[in-house]
Amino acid sequence: MPWKLSDAVKQRVLFVAAVEEQPDEAFSVLCARFGISRKTGYKWIARYNAKGPASLVDAPSRPGRLAHQTSDALAMKIVAVRKAHPRWGPKKIRAVLSTQDPSTSWPAVSTVGAVLKRYGLIVPRRRRVRWHTPRADRPTPTGPNETWCVDFKGDFLLGDGTRCYPLTVTDLHSRFVLTILCLGRIDAVAVRAEFERLFRLYGMPTRMRSDNGGPFATTAPGGLSRLSVWWVKLGIVLERTQPGHPEQNGAHERMHRTLKDEVTHPPKQDLPAQQLDCDRFRQVFNSERPHEALGQTTPTSHYTPSLRPMPAVLQDPTYAEDWKTLRVSSSGGIRWARKQIQIHRLLVGALIGLEPLGENRWAVFFGPVRLGMMDAAADKPRLRPID
Repeated sequence: MPWKLSDAVKQRVLFVAAVEEQPDEAFSVLCARFGISRKTGYKWIARYNAKGPASLVDAPSRPGRLAHQTSDALAMKIVAVRKAHPRWGPKKIRAVLSTQDPSTSWPAVSTVGAVLKRYGLIVPRRRRVRWHTPRADRPTPTGPNETWCVDFKGDFLLGDGTRCYPLTVTDLHSRFVLTILCLGRIDAVAVRAEFERLFRLYGMPTRMRSDNGGPFATTAPGGLSRLSVWWVKLGIVLERTQPGHPEQNGAHERMHRTLKDEVTHPPKQDLPAQQLDCDRFRQVFNSERPHEALGQTTPTSHYTPSLRPMPAVLQDPTYAEDWKTLRVSSSGGIRWARKQIQIHRLLVGALIGLEPLGENRWAVFFGPVRLGMMDAAADKPRLRPID
């Protein structure tokens, strides 16, 4: 043989030669002499008889062609999607390609990642330690419009030196982004006007989840603000995250991270240009970008408008039959047991409910929002925080 033989191959050659030169000697004896089993001996003889001496040399373990190797044509389609959406990972890219061309046998997610890495489109990131955070005890929606999430994404500087404060609203169940409104400042009047537009366009949600910042909440009783008082009058239940716990609005915050990556690197020259870019992002996020939480489908395929229209006239909250009800005066208080008790000016004209607790003690509510407690027998009764 023209190549250099290993000791193992030399042993196989000598074994085959011994079998041919000593046909009268028992096969088991020859195998024992060379320290191999009869099964191995028969395998070497079969190889030799089928393909000659070269078959006694082990073939390389690597196949001539990798079964999972991606063709250039498929690789180019993967690369094209990645270049169109530089922030999309292998899961989303494979989901989009499978939807666009279901007849093609697309490679596994890991292979898509390998293609992106081969073309220099993935930069390895340092692995971060993630700590477990308990989930907030809030209802998990089972359908669209059960819970809307609202927040301001952190402000950032535009090219003309002004700042942009994007107001964002999403449907928690479908991840559908209802609006991204670029404002030059946090403006409660503009926020309410935008919600009026959303309610006319999409109907109203059952619940509204927000943090404790303005204009969604204040330090008034029940954390109420002018905006949230309006929501309660519309029959919307308020949900608030705990201070310092943005993870309790995790799906919305995750959208914010994607929004930041897509529209602030770099930011646009001015508010109108930034609004156009946010509108583009919203269209892609809702209708093109697959979401892992939705089984790699789009929010648009899961969202339908609410069947609750915005009423033309606001209605008073309803309370249990055994509760007392009083309307807040123009000074922000109520008259109870011949005494004036201050509630808050935010609730001027609102109907509040008093739940009897016994011993002249009452829990004070505005709709489902518990404002505090009061003792009507006290010399100077007042609304005080909940125990």
